[in-house]
Amino acid sequence: MHIPEGLLPPLHAAAWTAAAAPFIVHGVRSLTREVRADPDAKLLLGAAGAFCFVLSALKIPSATGTSSHPVGVGLGAVLFRPPVMAVLGTVTLLFQALLLAHGGLSTLGANAFSLAVVGPWVAYGAFRLLRSVTARLSEGLSMSVSVFAAAFSASLGTYTVTSFQLALAHPDPESGILGAFVKYAAIFSLTQIPIAVIEGLITVAVIRILTSVSRGDLVRLGLLSPATASTPHQPSSPSEPDPGDGTAARTTSAPATTAEAQDEGTSA
Repeated sequence: MHIPEGLLPPLHAAAWTAAAAPFIVHGVRSLTREVRADPDAKLLLGAAGAFCFVLSALKIPSATGTSSHPVGVGLGAVLFRPPVMAVLGTVTLLFQALLLAHGGLSTLGANAFSLAVVGPWVAYGAFRLLRSVTARLSEGLSMSVSVFAAAFSASLGTYTVTSFQLALAHPDPESGILGAFVKYAAIFSLTQIPIAVIEGLITVAVIRILTSVSRGDLVRLGLLSPATASTPHQPSSPSEPDPGDGTAARTTSAPATTAEAQDEGTSA
C-alpha cells in the first residue's frame, strides 16, 4: 500500500492525486462539522487516527519495492464514517512519508486513494451489511462480527486497489495490465490475508474495550442502542405489607395508635 517515491510515472501520480482530492476536501468539511456538533468526539477522533498510524506503520516487504501491513482504517470508518477517515488516513500517510520513509510525497495521492478513500468505504459497506444480516443476534456478537468484517474488507480492498495502481503503471510485457494485476494481487494476498485476519481481531478487541469504558460515546455515535433503564420500584399498598423494609406495616399501624390515644383521653 505504501507505494514508494518514484515508483509511479508522474502522470499516474498526478491522476491519482486528482482522484483522491475531492474525497479529502469533502472529508475536511465532514470532520469540521463532526467536531462542531460534538466536541467530546475529539478524543475518539484522535484515537482512530493513532490506531491507523500505528497499524499501518508495521511494514512487511511484499512486491516490487512495496510493503504489506495492516491499514487501520476500519475502526475510524465504523466510528465516524468514511469521509472523516479520508482525512485521518491522508494525514497518517503524510506523516509516515515524512518521518518513516513509508511511501512518498509524489505517490501520496495514490496511497491516499487506496487506503484513505477506498479502504474506509469498503469497511463501512461491509459493516452496514453485516449489521443488518446479524440483527437478530445479541448486540455484542453482532457488533464483533460486523467490525471484524469491516477491518478485514478494508485491508483487502486497499491492496486490491494498490495492485491495480501498480498494474496500470507497470503492465506485464506479455499479458498487459490484467496479467500484471493478477500477479501483484497474488503476491500481496500471500501476506495480506493473514494480516487482514489479525487486524480484524485487533479491531474487535478495541471496539469491545470502547464498549466497556466509553459506551456513552458509542451510543451517541449511533453504534449501540441506549441501555434499557430499570423499572422503578413501586411501593406496596397499605393492604399488602412489604416484608423488605416494613414501611407498609408502619403505615397501617398509625390509625390504631391514634385511636388508642383518643380512648385514653376519654377515659381520663
